[in-house]
Amino acid sequence: MTRPPASRFTSSRFTTSSERDLEALRRMLRIRRFEESAMDIVRKGQGIAGSVHICIGQEATIVGSCLALRDDDYMVGYHRSHGHPIAKGAPLGPLMAELMGRSTGVCHGKGGSMHLADFGVGSLGETAIVGAGIPQAVGAAYSARVRGTDQTALAFFGDGAANIGSFHEGLNLAAAWRLGVVFVCENNLYAMSTALADTMASDSIADRAAAYRMPGVIVDGQDLAAVYDVVSDAVERGRGGGGPTLVEARTYRYRDHAEYGNMDLSHRPADEVEHWKARDPVELLRARLLSEGVAETDLAAIAETVAEEIRAAVAFAKQSPQPAPEELFDDLWATPLETTATGVSR
Repeated sequence: MTRPPASRFTSSRFTTSSERDLEALRRMLRIRRFEESAMDIVRKGQGIAGSVHICIGQEATIVGSCLALRDDDYMVGYHRSHGHPIAKGAPLGPLMAELMGRSTGVCHGKGGSMHLADFGVGSLGETAIVGAGIPQAVGAAYSARVRGTDQTALAFFGDGAANIGSFHEGLNLAAAWRLGVVFVCENNLYAMSTALADTMASDSIADRAAAYRMPGVIVDGQDLAAVYDVVSDAVERGRGGGGPTLVEARTYRYRDHAEYGNMDLSHRPADEVEHWKARDPVELLRARLLSEGVAETDLAAIAETVAEEIRAAVAFAKQSPQPAPEELFDDLWATPLETTATGVSR
Protein backbone atom coordinates (compact mmCIF):
# COMPACT_ATOMS: atom_id res chain seq x y z
CA MET A 1 0.00 0.00 0.00
CA THR A 2 1.58 3.28 -1.12
CA ARG A 3 0.79 6.64 0.39
CA PRO A 4 -0.04 9.44 -2.04
CA PRO A 5 2.85 11.93 -2.21
CA ALA A 6 2.84 15.20 -0.32
CA SER A 7 2.24 18.38 -2.29
CA ARG A 8 4.98 20.79 -1.23
CA PHE A 9 5.12 24.29 -2.61
CA THR A 10 7.03 27.13 -0.98
CA SER A 11 5.61 30.60 -1.56
CA SER A 12 9.02 31.92 -2.61
CA ARG A 13 8.86 29.73 -5.72
CA PHE A 14 5.98 31.71 -7.22
CA THR A 15 7.15 33.77 -10.16
CA THR A 16 3.74 35.05 -11.27
CA SER A 17 0.34 35.58 -9.69
CA SER A 18 -1.13 33.10 -12.19
CA GLU A 19 1.28 30.42 -11.00
CA ARG A 20 0.23 31.12 -7.43
CA ASP A 21 -3.46 31.12 -8.30
CA LEU A 22 -3.30 27.82 -10.17
CA GLU A 23 -1.66 26.18 -7.18
CA ALA A 24 -4.24 27.85 -4.95
CA LEU A 25 -7.10 26.48 -7.05
CA ARG A 26 -5.60 23.00 -6.83
CA ARG A 27 -5.45 23.17 -3.06
CA MET A 28 -8.89 24.73 -2.69
CA LEU A 29 -10.38 21.96 -4.81
CA ARG A 30 -8.55 19.36 -2.73
CA ILE A 31 -10.18 20.75 0.40
CA ARG A 32 -13.64 20.92 -1.11
CA ARG A 33 -13.60 17.46 -2.72
CA PHE A 34 -12.01 15.93 0.38
CA GLU A 35 -14.80 17.29 2.55
CA GLU A 36 -17.53 16.35 0.09
CA SER A 37 -16.16 12.79 0.16
CA ALA A 38 -16.04 12.84 3.96
CA MET A 39 -19.69 13.97 4.11
CA ASP A 40 -20.67 11.20 1.71
CA ILE A 41 -18.87 8.60 3.83
CA VAL A 42 -20.62 9.89 6.98
CA ARG A 43 -24.05 9.81 5.34
CA LYS A 44 -23.53 6.27 4.08
CA GLY A 45 -22.07 5.02 7.36
CA GLN A 46 -18.96 3.76 5.62
CA GLY A 47 -16.34 4.31 8.28
CA ILE A 48 -16.19 7.79 9.81
CA ALA A 49 -17.46 7.70 13.38
CA GLY A 50 -19.03 10.74 14.99
CA SER A 51 -19.50 14.14 13.43
CA VAL A 52 -17.24 16.08 11.10
CA HIS A 53 -16.96 19.86 10.94
CA ILE A 54 -16.90 21.15 7.37
CA CYS A 55 -15.15 24.32 6.17
CA ILE A 56 -16.66 24.47 2.66
CA GLY A 57 -16.92 28.15 1.72
CA GLN A 58 -13.79 29.15 3.66
CA GLU A 59 -11.17 27.70 1.31
CA ALA A 60 -9.72 31.01 0.08
CA THR A 61 -8.91 32.13 3.63
CA ILE A 62 -7.25 28.82 4.45
CA VAL A 63 -5.26 28.40 1.24
CA GLY A 64 -4.34 32.06 0.85
CA SER A 65 -2.92 32.04 4.38
CA CYS A 66 -0.98 28.79 4.03
CA LEU A 67 0.54 29.72 0.68
CA ALA A 68 2.04 32.78 2.37
CA LEU A 69 4.05 30.43 4.61
CA ARG A 70 7.29 28.60 3.92
CA ASP A 71 7.41 24.82 4.12
CA ASP A 72 9.28 25.04 7.44
CA ASP A 73 6.88 27.53 9.02
CA TYR A 74 4.39 26.28 11.59
CA MET A 75 0.61 26.17 11.42
CA VAL A 76 -1.97 25.29 14.09
CA GLY A 77 -5.61 24.61 13.28
CA TYR A 78 -8.78 24.07 15.27
CA HIS A 79 -11.77 21.72 15.26
CA ARG A 80 -12.93 22.75 11.73
CA SER A 81 -9.60 21.80 10.31
CA HIS A 82 -9.54 19.27 7.49
CA GLY A 83 -8.58 22.11 5.17
CA HIS A 84 -5.61 23.46 7.10
CA PRO A 85 -3.16 20.55 6.70
CA ILE A 86 -4.34 20.10 3.10
CA ALA A 87 -3.56 23.74 2.38
CA LYS A 88 -0.15 23.35 4.03
CA GLY A 89 0.67 20.44 1.72
CA ALA A 90 -0.14 17.31 3.73
CA PRO A 91 -0.81 14.14 1.69
CA LEU A 92 -4.49 13.31 1.46
CA GLY A 93 -4.38 9.55 2.09
CA PRO A 94 -3.20 9.64 5.72
CA LEU A 95 -5.65 12.48 6.46
CA MET A 96 -8.60 10.48 5.16
CA ALA A 97 -7.31 7.40 6.98
CA GLU A 98 -7.28 9.39 10.21
CA LEU A 99 -10.91 10.39 9.72
CA MET A 100 -11.71 6.69 9.33
CA GLY A 101 -9.71 5.69 12.41
CA ARG A 102 -7.13 3.64 10.52
CA SER A 103 -3.59 2.88 11.66
CA THR A 104 -2.13 4.65 8.60
CA GLY A 105 -3.73 7.92 9.64
CA VAL A 106 -1.60 10.92 10.56
CA CYS A 107 -2.27 10.18 14.24
CA HIS A 108 -2.44 6.39 13.77
CA GLY A 109 -6.23 6.46 13.87
CA LYS A 110 -6.42 7.83 17.42
CA GLY A 111 -7.27 11.47 16.70
CA GLY A 112 -10.03 11.49 14.14
CA SER A 113 -11.59 14.46 12.40
CA MET A 114 -10.83 17.13 15.00
CA HIS A 115 -7.26 16.12 15.83
CA LEU A 116 -5.24 16.06 12.62
CA ALA A 117 -1.50 16.75 12.71
CA ASP A 118 1.28 16.34 10.17
CA PHE A 119 4.63 17.53 11.47
CA GLY A 120 6.17 16.81 8.08
CA VAL A 121 4.53 19.93 6.66
CA GLY A 122 4.63 22.02 9.83
CA SER A 123 1.02 21.25 10.80
CA LEU A 124 1.33 21.01 14.57
CA GLY A 125 -2.15 19.76 15.25
CA GLU A 126 -5.73 20.63 16.00
CA THR A 127 -8.02 20.28 18.96
CA ALA A 128 -11.69 20.29 19.85
CA ILE A 129 -10.92 22.75 22.67
CA VAL A 130 -11.97 26.15 21.35
CA GLY A 131 -9.06 28.58 21.15
CA ALA A 132 -6.48 26.07 22.40
CA GLY A 133 -4.34 26.32 19.27
CA ILE A 134 -3.59 30.01 19.79
CA PRO A 135 -1.08 29.61 22.66
CA GLN A 136 0.39 26.59 20.87
CA ALA A 137 1.30 28.79 17.91
CA VAL A 138 2.81 31.32 20.32
CA GLY A 139 4.92 28.52 21.78
CA ALA A 140 6.07 27.42 18.34
CA ALA A 141 7.14 30.97 17.50
CA TYR A 142 8.98 31.21 20.81
CA SER A 143 10.78 27.94 20.07
CA ALA A 144 11.97 29.42 16.77
CA ARG A 145 13.48 32.34 18.66
CA VAL A 146 15.18 30.05 21.17
CA ARG A 147 16.62 27.96 18.33
CA GLY A 148 17.73 31.03 16.40
CA THR A 149 15.63 30.43 13.26
CA ASP A 150 13.38 32.86 11.38
CA GLN A 151 10.41 30.48 11.22
CA THR A 152 6.98 31.96 11.80
CA ALA A 153 3.82 30.38 13.22
CA LEU A 154 0.23 30.86 12.09
CA ALA A 155 -2.81 30.14 14.24
CA PHE A 156 -6.22 29.61 12.67
CA PHE A 157 -9.32 30.01 14.83
CA GLY A 158 -12.98 30.91 14.48
CA ASP A 159 -14.85 34.01 15.59
CA GLY A 160 -16.17 32.17 18.65
CA ALA A 161 -12.61 31.64 19.89
CA ALA A 162 -12.04 35.40 19.94
CA ASN A 163 -14.14 35.45 23.13
CA ILE A 164 -12.04 32.77 24.84
CA GLY A 165 -9.37 33.57 27.42
CA SER A 166 -6.59 31.87 25.47
CA PHE A 167 -7.14 34.35 22.62
CA HIS A 168 -6.27 37.29 24.87
CA GLU A 169 -3.50 35.43 26.68
CA GLY A 170 -1.92 34.34 23.42
CA LEU A 171 -2.06 37.75 21.77
CA ASN A 172 -0.75 39.47 24.87
CA LEU A 173 2.27 37.17 25.25
CA ALA A 174 3.09 37.25 21.54
CA ALA A 175 2.99 41.05 21.58
CA ALA A 176 5.00 41.37 24.82
CA TRP A 177 7.75 39.16 23.40
CA ARG A 178 7.40 40.45 19.80
CA LEU A 179 7.09 36.92 18.43
CA GLY A 180 6.61 36.02 14.78
CA VAL A 181 2.99 34.86 15.02
CA VAL A 182 0.13 35.52 12.62
CA PHE A 183 -3.30 35.10 14.17
CA VAL A 184 -5.87 34.38 11.44
CA CYS A 185 -9.50 34.55 12.56
CA GLU A 186 -11.86 32.83 10.14
CA ASN A 187 -14.85 35.02 10.95
CA ASN A 188 -17.75 33.07 9.45
CA LEU A 189 -20.28 35.05 11.51
CA TYR A 190 -21.50 32.11 13.63
CA ALA A 191 -20.21 30.25 16.66
CA MET A 192 -22.08 26.99 16.14
CA SER A 193 -25.51 28.52 15.41
CA THR A 194 -25.14 31.71 17.46
CA ALA A 195 -24.66 34.89 15.44
CA LEU A 196 -21.54 36.90 16.24
CA ALA A 197 -23.66 40.03 16.75
CA ASP A 198 -25.30 38.33 19.75
CA THR A 199 -22.03 37.57 21.53
CA MET A 200 -19.71 40.51 20.83
CA ALA A 201 -20.22 44.24 21.43
CA SER A 202 -17.75 45.30 18.76
CA ASP A 203 -18.43 44.67 15.09
CA SER A 204 -14.77 43.87 14.42
CA ILE A 205 -12.46 41.26 15.90
CA ALA A 206 -9.48 43.01 14.29
CA ASP A 207 -10.13 46.05 16.48
CA ARG A 208 -8.99 44.01 19.48
CA ALA A 209 -5.42 44.08 18.15
CA ALA A 210 -5.03 47.67 19.35
CA ALA A 211 -5.16 46.51 22.97
CA TYR A 212 -1.98 44.51 22.34
CA ARG A 213 -0.24 47.14 20.19
CA MET A 214 -0.16 44.96 17.11
CA PRO A 215 -1.65 45.53 13.64
CA GLY A 216 -5.23 44.38 13.13
CA VAL A 217 -6.36 43.87 9.53
CA ILE A 218 -9.74 42.97 8.02
CA VAL A 219 -9.63 41.14 4.69
CA ASP A 220 -12.19 39.69 2.29
CA GLY A 221 -11.87 36.01 3.12
CA GLN A 222 -13.42 34.94 -0.20
CA ASP A 223 -10.68 36.66 -2.22
CA LEU A 224 -7.64 34.40 -2.50
CA ALA A 225 -5.26 37.13 -3.65
CA ALA A 226 -6.35 39.57 -0.95
CA VAL A 227 -5.82 36.99 1.80
CA TYR A 228 -2.45 35.97 0.38
CA ASP A 229 -1.22 39.57 0.24
CA VAL A 230 -2.37 40.45 3.77
CA VAL A 231 -0.99 37.30 5.37
CA SER A 232 2.27 37.56 3.38
CA ASP A 233 2.83 41.03 4.80
CA ALA A 234 2.09 39.74 8.31
CA VAL A 235 4.42 36.76 7.89
CA GLU A 236 7.29 38.92 6.69
CA ARG A 237 6.70 41.38 9.53
CA GLY A 238 6.92 38.56 12.03
CA ARG A 239 9.90 36.95 10.32
CA GLY A 240 11.78 40.24 10.44
CA GLY A 241 11.26 40.75 14.16
CA GLY A 242 8.30 43.13 13.90
CA GLY A 243 6.05 41.02 16.10
CA PRO A 244 2.59 39.50 15.65
CA THR A 245 -0.41 40.51 13.52
CA LEU A 246 -4.12 39.80 13.90
CA VAL A 247 -5.93 39.13 10.61
CA GLU A 248 -9.71 38.95 10.54
CA ALA A 249 -10.87 37.20 7.37
CA ARG A 250 -14.55 37.74 6.66
CA THR A 251 -15.74 34.43 5.26
CA TYR A 252 -18.69 32.03 5.44
CA ARG A 253 -19.30 28.31 5.86
CA TYR A 254 -21.94 26.79 3.60
CA ARG A 255 -22.70 23.90 5.94
CA ASP A 256 -24.03 23.94 9.47
CA HIS A 257 -21.82 23.49 12.51
CA ALA A 258 -21.30 19.76 11.99
CA GLU A 259 -22.48 16.90 9.82
CA TYR A 260 -24.86 15.02 12.08
CA GLY A 261 -28.60 14.61 12.36
CA ASN A 262 -30.87 16.64 10.09
CA MET A 263 -29.32 20.03 10.66
CA ASP A 264 -29.90 22.82 8.17
CA LEU A 265 -29.35 26.56 7.83
CA SER A 266 -32.87 27.62 8.84
CA HIS A 267 -31.47 29.70 11.72
CA ARG A 268 -29.73 31.99 9.22
CA PRO A 269 -31.45 34.63 7.06
CA ALA A 270 -32.06 33.18 3.58
CA ASP A 271 -30.80 36.30 1.82
CA GLU A 272 -27.58 36.13 3.84
CA VAL A 273 -26.94 32.55 2.75
CA GLU A 274 -27.60 33.38 -0.90
CA HIS A 275 -25.35 36.45 -0.75
CA TRP A 276 -22.41 34.40 0.45
CA LYS A 277 -23.03 31.47 -1.88
CA ALA A 278 -22.87 33.92 -4.76
CA ARG A 279 -19.33 34.65 -3.56
CA ASP A 280 -18.10 31.07 -3.61
CA PRO A 281 -14.30 31.39 -3.31
CA VAL A 282 -13.60 28.53 -5.71
CA GLU A 283 -15.84 30.02 -8.39
CA LEU A 284 -14.44 33.52 -7.84
CA LEU A 285 -10.90 32.23 -8.37
CA ARG A 286 -11.90 30.19 -11.45
CA ALA A 287 -13.58 33.23 -12.98
CA ARG A 288 -10.50 35.38 -12.40
CA LEU A 289 -8.19 32.79 -13.92
CA LEU A 290 -10.40 32.54 -17.00
CA SER A 291 -10.49 36.34 -17.32
CA GLU A 292 -6.68 36.37 -17.23
CA GLY A 293 -6.46 33.99 -20.16
CA VAL A 294 -6.10 30.59 -18.49
CA ALA A 295 -7.77 27.96 -20.68
CA GLU A 296 -10.88 26.16 -19.47
CA THR A 297 -9.20 22.88 -20.42
CA ASP A 298 -6.32 23.64 -18.02
CA LEU A 299 -8.76 24.23 -15.17
CA ALA A 300 -10.67 21.06 -16.07
CA ALA A 301 -7.39 19.13 -15.98
CA ILE A 302 -6.68 20.39 -12.47
CA ALA A 303 -10.18 19.40 -11.36
CA GLU A 304 -9.80 15.89 -12.79
CA THR A 305 -6.38 15.42 -11.20
CA VAL A 306 -7.80 16.46 -7.83
CA ALA A 307 -10.76 14.10 -8.27
CA GLU A 308 -8.33 11.23 -8.85
CA GLU A 309 -6.30 12.24 -5.77
CA ILE A 310 -9.45 12.08 -3.68
CA ARG A 311 -10.44 8.69 -5.08
CA ALA A 312 -6.95 7.40 -4.26
CA ALA A 313 -7.10 8.84 -0.74
CA VAL A 314 -10.46 7.20 0.00
CA ALA A 315 -9.25 3.88 -1.39
CA PHE A 316 -6.05 4.13 0.67
CA ALA A 317 -8.06 4.78 3.83
CA LYS A 318 -10.58 1.99 3.26
CA GLN A 319 -7.80 -0.52 2.53
CA SER A 320 -5.82 0.45 5.63
CA PRO A 321 -6.01 -1.69 8.76
CA GLN A 322 -7.61 -0.75 12.03
CA PRO A 323 -5.13 -0.03 14.87
CA ALA A 324 -4.14 -3.20 16.69
CA PRO A 325 -5.35 -3.51 20.32
CA GLU A 326 -1.78 -3.73 21.57
CA GLU A 327 -1.12 -0.27 20.10
CA LEU A 328 -3.72 1.35 22.35
CA PHE A 329 -1.20 3.07 24.64
CA ASP A 330 1.41 3.85 21.98
CA ASP A 331 2.11 7.58 21.51
CA LEU A 332 0.44 8.54 24.80
CA TRP A 333 3.57 9.02 26.89
CA ALA A 334 7.06 10.29 26.19
CA THR A 335 8.56 7.47 28.30
CA PRO A 336 7.43 3.85 28.63
CA LEU A 337 5.13 3.03 31.52
CA GLU A 338 4.83 -0.31 33.26
CA THR A 339 1.32 -1.73 33.31
CA THR A 340 0.35 -3.44 36.57
CA ALA A 341 -2.67 -5.46 37.61
CA THR A 342 -4.12 -2.43 39.39
CA GLY A 343 -3.39 0.16 36.70
CA VAL A 344 -0.43 1.97 35.24
CA SER A 345 2.68 2.91 37.20
CA ARG A 346 6.26 3.88 36.45
